[in-house]
Amino acid sequence: MKITVETIVKAPVAKVWSAYTTPGDIMQWNTASDDWHTTQSTVDLREDGAFTSRMEAKDGSFGFDFAGTYTKIVPKELIEYSFGDRSGSVEFVPGTNGVTVRVTFDAESENPVEQQRQGWQAILNNFAKHVEARQ
Repeated sequence: MKITVETIVKAPVAKVWSAYTTPGDIMQWNTASDDWHTTQSTVDLREDGAFTSRMEAKDGSFGFDFAGTYTKIVPKELIEYSFGDRSGSVEFVPGTNGVTVRVTFDAESENPVEQQRQGWQAILNNFAKHVEARQ
């Protein structure tokens, strides 16, 4: 099953793309709640390039790596990737009100679909706030 979340970022597509693909930025926005943070991020933004993000609870009780491989890159338009046996994509669609960032990914089976949707949406909302605050 595929899940899609999206937001509109009020910024030029070049800034949106950069914030989505730069490790220093990713570490600032990649969290679903205030009690989590991303402590490490790497990006090799090319087809067959790898990415990783280390997400941890701020109290140190839990952490995990989100990692995968880019399968298709169209600069400022599309990122496709695989992570484990799942895949995802990120579309960047400029419009009159900003850039629509749409993330579609394969759901996993351990957590309810709605919980996954809410978590990924929260991360995307943090991304939009991060980019817009830098204007």
